Amino acid sequence: MILLGFVAIADPVREEVPPAVQICQKAGVKVKMITGDSRLTAMEVAREIGIMGENEHNDYCITGNKLRELDDEAALAVVKTAKVIARARPQDKQRIVQLLQASGEVVAVTGDGTNDAPALNQAQVGLSMGSGTSVAKEASDIIILNDSFASIENGVMWGRSLYQNIQKFILFQLTINVAACGIALLGPFIGINLPFTVIQLLWVNLIMDTFAALALATEPPNQKVMEKAPRNPEEFIISQPMTVSIFSVASIFLVFFVGFLLYIQQDNVVTPYELSLFFSTFVMLQFWNMFNAKCFGLRESAFSSISKNGSFVAIAAFIFVGQIVMVQYGGDVFRTVPLSLRDWLIIIGGTSVVLWVGEIWRMIQMRFKVS
Repeated sequence: MILLGFVAIADPVREEVPPAVQICQKAGVKVKMITGDSRLTAMEVAREIGIMGENEHNDYCITGNKLRELDDEAALAVVKTAKVIARARPQDKQRIVQLLQASGEVVAVTGDGTNDAPALNQAQVGLSMGSGTSVAKEASDIIILNDSFASIENGVMWGRSLYQNIQKFILFQLTINVAACGIALLGPFIGINLPFTVIQLLWVNLIMDTFAALALATEPPNQKVMEKAPRNPEEFIISQPMTVSIFSVASIFLVFFVGFLLYIQQDNVVTPYELSLFFSTFVMLQFWNMFNAKCFGLRESAFSSISKNGSFVAIAAFIFVGQIVMVQYGGDVFRTVPLSLRDWLIIIGGTSVVLWVGEIWRMIQMRFKVS
């Protein structure tokens, strides 16, 4: 008999998978492969997609048979360090998820077969493949239609970005709230009963709630959120950096506005012109501070990706133009009188210092990696 040749069939790794795995690992997501395939096959695939390094020893891979011989405490220690679990049964997959959850980990599981259903159901987030069995889809929380791990990486990025957008809105809103409430409370003690009229406060609230929500909560996802470790799921949404920013910035604003009111009240007569200056200065400070809130948590300029969010640009322009129109033509309804071009240039230029200080601080953060 003479050997003429042989045929080998390979299921190649998708091109987008290794970069997606690398990004997830950089983001603090621990990627593990649990498979029913043989140890050597599983290790080779794991090396191809970047779960295991070329020079990493075999201790990072364990088989289901050895895992079943260990008690829960020993098994957890092995599972935490292992990157590949080969020859795993459905019960092994579910046990691994349970052990990790018991240690405080948030676990997401992907799978496409009926034998993956127990683990998919047990995990906090179960992700089944679009081409998978109906049992796997029923047991999962999310169905990945294109069967690509890159979709999971995109999902993590979108989720983190959305959470960060909500934080940006809260940061901006509470900063205005603290400053506005402080002015309203201190105004009568200074000698000005109504620093803001009801209509003016409604306009401020419109900026703070509706427009800010649309502008900040619709920010497109940013790849930089994948450079941070996962947050504690029990952590309060108002983080320590947010608290520091809210009270420090709001306190600076409050001191400035109290000084402004004391200055215009020196002669015991506060004119509509002076109150118009005060109102315009307050709104313009919040206008520029919205740009600072836009890039909260990101070491980048407020203008670096501004073109990607047309909604933000449009809303910012509407607030800017709306404030000018309201003051120039509001009259008795808004308790305003028209300001001169020189007044507007001074207000806009003076209040923009808030943005430039923020830009300098972000530049320092980028250069010296300040957290």
